[in-house]
This record gives sequence, C-alpha cells and structure tokens, in this order.
Amino acid sequence: MAKTLMVVDDSATMRKIITRTIRKAGLSVADEILEAGDGGEALEKLKSSPVDIVLCDINMPGMNGLEFVKQARQDPANANTKIIMISTESAEDLIHGVKADGADGYVTKPFTPETIQKELSPFM
Repeated sequence: MAKTLMVVDDSATMRKIITRTIRKAGLSVADEILEAGDGGEALEKLKSSPVDIVLCDINMPGMNGLEFVKQARQDPANANTKIIMISTESAEDLIHGVKADGADGYVTKPFTPETIQKELSPFM
C-alpha cells in the first residue's frame, strides 16, 4: 500500500525537488504528497490529514524543524508517523539531538534518489 508523505520546507522550490527525488527513488508513495512551509503549518496539517512519513527541514522561519519534532512527538496521534529530517546541517551533535527528540532518520543536503531510497525504505 502506498505511503502518505508530507514535505516540510520553507522553500517551495526545495519542496518540489524533494518530491521529485522521492518519485525518482521508486518508493511506493501516494499520488499526492502534502506540503507545508514551516513546522506550525505541518502540525496543523497533521491534525486533519495524518501521514505515514514527514520529511522536514531544520532551518525555517516560524517554527523550525527541531521544534516541530518536539511538538509532533507530544501528540499521541503522531506516534506512528515517521519523521525524517532533511537539512544542510551536518553536525553530529545536532543529528543525535534531533533523533533523541524523536526524529526517525536524517538526510544531509545535497541528496540523491539513492540516499532518499536508503533512508525511507525501512519505513515503506
């Protein structure tokens, strides 16, 4: 069964790049991939449209990805939602911290379809 996804990034262009890369990776995803421009918008969309996997940037105005992970994990309705961070940030302490806060995976930009496929396939 196709998984439902949401891409969270303040750049509409980057959301399109991530969506296109997911499709090129050959993963079984729903026809429509939801999008949000920041963590606050993503939390609102999760309330009305639960998704299987969220791919989220860290650096965004409004609610950033770090705060999104913390708040998403406080809601039991999101307990089974997998959260994969996609960011230019590559500091090991940041990656470990965001995973400790509830992220299920981490992809560093720039990425390839193979990178996305490798990170998402355990959740498919």
